[in-house]
Amino acid sequence: MKLNRKAPTGILGFPTAPFNKNGNIDEQALAENIHFLIESGLSSIFIACGSGEFHALNKAEYQTMLEVAVAAANRRVPVYSGVGGSIAEAVELARLSENLAVDGYLILPPYLIEGEQEGLYNYYKMILNSSELNAILYQRDNAVLQPPILKRLIDEFPQIVGVKDGYGNMELNLELTQTIGNRVEWLNGMPFAEITMPAYKGIGFNSYSSAMSNYIPHISKLYYDALLEGNNQLVNKIYLDVLLPINHIRKKRKGYAVSLIKAGMEIMGLPVENTVRPPCIPVEKEHYEQLKIIIENALEKYPIPNKEASKF
Repeated sequence: MKLNRKAPTGILGFPTAPFNKNGNIDEQALAENIHFLIESGLSSIFIACGSGEFHALNKAEYQTMLEVAVAAANRRVPVYSGVGGSIAEAVELARLSENLAVDGYLILPPYLIEGEQEGLYNYYKMILNSSELNAILYQRDNAVLQPPILKRLIDEFPQIVGVKDGYGNMELNLELTQTIGNRVEWLNGMPFAEITMPAYKGIGFNSYSSAMSNYIPHISKLYYDALLEGNNQLVNKIYLDVLLPINHIRKKRKGYAVSLIKAGMEIMGLPVENTVRPPCIPVEKEHYEQLKIIIENALEKYPIPNKEASKF
């Protein structure tokens, strides 16, 4: 099997899982949302990952989301799936992803257990041995690889094309980027990655997963371009006008990292309702109204190019 061993770069799209009134996956809404992300210039689609409520999907729903994503993307951008859970489930999902013709997968943290480094090595090894697809390792929660083990995995498995950081240990990140360098892509996967991207960019991270892009992608792109161009004045302005206010709401309740995305999408008129599966909770009315005001103000200051600024 000949594959392009290169990770997606730029702004990475992480669609949510839209549910219909019966609580099932709304396939049409999902397809529309993926079209929206691609047409807005996002470089890739990461389907059924954290923002896609991977934790709350059954296997049939997971398969449906992958099938919809592959069809909607139609080879315009690469599609990566989320795999994780128990080792048996992760291996099964990696094989299913390959069968459904996705381009690669993001390995989410294993279920609950905080293993030793050798245990994490064996967890990743079993998944990587099950599929030839490109793989991105996720530094987060109970799965944080130290330099010797990460180097060992990269040496042994050429399908590892990227490392995504959602842990935030900058000392560790510096050691990894300085010793491993450009053998892999370094992806900022911190919750609300735009908030930390000015620091991450300085140590070799050129890509990030964007929750905000699900509803105001033009502002995320404006911010990203400003970062690349060294336009610190615009970076700071967007940071203060948009990013910090949204982040203050996101931190008010656990689980808002997922549900706040859906609230923003609903406010923007996209086909997603403010509904999530437990243990997440939907955005409360007070916070919803606060987010609406922030988005209104953001659209006034940073209008959508060549389109109506908003539906308001």
